Amino acid sequence: MIRVLASRWQGSILVCGKCSKKLDGGFGEKGRTPLVKLLRQALGVKKGRKADRGVVEVKCLGVCPKNAVVMVDGARPDRWMLVPAGAGAEEVVATLTEPSSVPSPSPPSASLPLP
Repeated sequence: MIRVLASRWQGSILVCGKCSKKLDGGFGEKGRTPLVKLLRQALGVKKGRKADRGVVEVKCLGVCPKNAVVMVDGARPDRWMLVPAGAGAEEVVATLTEPSSVPSPSPPSASLPLP
């Protein structure tokens, strides 16, 4: 039997753990804070399912950019964000809260065959 637990989450943010590990933190004042920790602090997120929003570090999202971390906002799963190392907390939070601040997805490369 499947059990269902209630959550207070209004949304979720997925952050690639493999990208974060490659950067050795890469965020915050000294450049040593992981993106997940920076987001939790900036958004004032509590732990677990009692938080307003969930920030979850996942294994690998398969994009693997250089000097950046892949982040997916669960409210807009069609737009994956590449957060460059050293990006400020205000800039990252602004991309999550203001839909107009996120640029349109780039078109697929011409070298890739279309289905």
